Amino acid sequence: MPRLFSSGKKIVIGVVHLAPLPGAPRFAGDIEQVIQRALSDARAYAQGGADALCIENFGDIPFTRGRVGPETVAAMSAAGRAIRAAVRLPTGFNVLRNDPLAGLALCAACRGGFVRVNVHCGAMITDQGIIEGNAFETLRYRRRICPEALILADVHVKHAVPVGDMPLEIAARDTVERGLADALIVSGTGTGASADVTEVKRVRQACPKAKILIGSGITVENVWRYLDDADGVIVGTSVKRGGKVENPVDPRRVAQLVRRMKP
Repeated sequence: MPRLFSSGKKIVIGVVHLAPLPGAPRFAGDIEQVIQRALSDARAYAQGGADALCIENFGDIPFTRGRVGPETVAAMSAAGRAIRAAVRLPTGFNVLRNDPLAGLALCAACRGGFVRVNVHCGAMITDQGIIEGNAFETLRYRRRICPEALILADVHVKHAVPVGDMPLEIAARDTVERGLADALIVSGTGTGASADVTEVKRVRQACPKAKILIGSGITVENVWRYLDDADGVIVGTSVKRGGKVENPVDPRRVAQLVRRMKP
């Protein structure tokens, strides 16, 4: 695998939660302010010792279940290019709610290394309605535009429930073996909610050779529970000042988490 997992250590991917972007209901009218805030958070993650960054249009609620508009891609590209120029960390994209093609296009434009795909295989009932994965299209588009980018795919993603009763283990195996995901993400029920340790173990047992990341709810206090089965974590809320998602990233909190994950 490319750089993200090349070191063999447990990795920390810090989420850069972008403020509302042009076109979103809560956009404040100043894209430069959005970019400067993103730069501040990216630098804080780097200062704290994070291994990579995931740029996400977190402020764009309510999300679409399909393709985002060109204004969103343009704004995320501006933020991504600025972050890549300022911080020497592998960078990826999560285009909410589920637009992996936009994420891959951003990787191509911003030299990104990965995308997070919330629904890569199967179908999930979400607050945006039913979202169906399209690994067929995603993998073929990746081959054309940025073949080095990794697909980090959620299994039974947060803020959603699966259509039908597909067991977690089968969904995980299908995502790796049939969806060709490069890593699996296991999360809690929502942003900041801890993943169920037993579910992480079930995914590990079902996919013993897969790379597994914890996608929500990681804190300095609980991270040790996951390190036997996970290869890394994706973190945002708990490393903000006061542990609140709307606050800036605190490099001291990032450093504490990085230290706690060392063997």
